[in-house]
Amino acid sequence: MKIIIIGASGTIGKHVVKALETEHEIVKVGSKSGDYQVNITDADSVKALFENVGSFDALISTTGDAHFGPLQQMTEADFRVGVDSKLLGQVNLVLIGQHYINPKGSFTLTSGSLANDPIVLGAAVSSINGALDSFVKAAAIELDKGVRINVVAPDVVEESPAYFPFFQGHIPVSMHRVAQAYVKSVLGAQTGQVYPVI
Repeated sequence: MKIIIIGASGTIGKHVVKALETEHEIVKVGSKSGDYQVNITDADSVKALFENVGSFDALISTTGDAHFGPLQQMTEADFRVGVDSKLLGQVNLVLIGQHYINPKGSFTLTSGSLANDPIVLGAAVSSINGALDSFVKAAAIELDKGVRINVVAPDVVEESPAYFPFFQGHIPVSMHRVAQAYVKSVLGAQTGQVYPVI
């Protein structure tokens, strides 16, 4: 399979690459590194990526920024970081990518546990994650040609210690378990699913 991985050199992405690269053709994409570069907040950049890569069998997105901070000081601009990047950026990968993906291909996006398990300082992130989960459930019933779509929703991961203070009482999840959720999405047969990794 020809699999595009957005965020291939990131904390999660590099483990997903490792889990799939021995048996599949991996197209590594990053904002500044990889085989191709893309700015997911720019629809023209996303379209150019697909024009350059051509047809593909699966796309995995492990990227997207969102704002952590207290609600009392949060501004529209703060909230919009996640809207433009993690939400709309990943949504555009599907809206544009659906015209380039091969029949029976798949999209796998990334949300997170905060959609259903909110924490202090995480209101913006919870909102974005919840929107992504809903988008995937709804898009699954409309995608043509047997194309599937799922979303992986990990809790804080073991290789992100900078976030541990935000996630009091949470047990960081292993990178192996997180990567296998993406493998399940790509190589399995389900669609419209939210795969929590907690």
